[in-house]
Amino acid sequence: MSRDYYTIEELTRQLGKERRVVEKQVSRGHIPGRRVAGEWRFNKTEITNWLEQEIPQFNQADLAVLERSQHSTEVASHSPVSSLLHPDLVAVPLDAGTKPSVLKQLVETAGRTWQVFDSSAILQAVRQREDFCSTGFDGGIAVPHPQSRMPDALGEPLIAFGRTVSGIPFGGPGRQLTDMFFLVLSRDSNTHLKILARLGRLFQTPGFLDDLRAAENSVDAYHVIIEADAALGE
Repeated sequence: MSRDYYTIEELTRQLGKERRVVEKQVSRGHIPGRRVAGEWRFNKTEITNWLEQEIPQFNQADLAVLERSQHSTEVASHSPVSSLLHPDLVAVPLDAGTKPSVLKQLVETAGRTWQVFDSSAILQAVRQREDFCSTGFDGGIAVPHPQSRMPDALGEPLIAFGRTVSGIPFGGPGRQLTDMFFLVLSRDSNTHLKILARLGRLFQTPGFLDDLRAAENSVDAYHVIIEADAALGE
């Protein structure tokens, strides 16, 4: 029976930090954790939620460590992006001009694969996650996703991408407009974090966002993403 918590050793491996550094962050309240019988315990759901908030501030090295530490049975190759993003899951342009319509169109795009069993439930969960806290990154990008995994509503994990004609208010950092959206749907937290870390690395790749904005259609956008992902390596 699997545990619902990480030990301090397991968390330090995920973060690629020394134990004393992690313990200091925990003691200062920067990382959610608690002592049980003198030992640190970190609830897996709380850590996943914390990491979702921290990933936009991670550098390339931190993201690479986090990506490698997530052992997923749902991702066959070294990269979850190349494995889970398919040509029919890319919509350029995405026919949407508001935040609600973006989320609706992204879920409909994901449904093209027939892996979405309950699109209404997924859309509601994605909306609730945005109400809780925006999934926007710097650079006019957002990564919508449900706050909890939904294995009963999804067949296989997937990533869908859409780019609107112009930026829209999406609640990103500094209230900047957002025009590029990666919808992430996964069945377990390890796959989820692996995807977020990989995408975070792509977003920091020089020239990637400019090339993606310059793509004229869905096919071109797909190739920009896959080629940049391949160049990123492991």
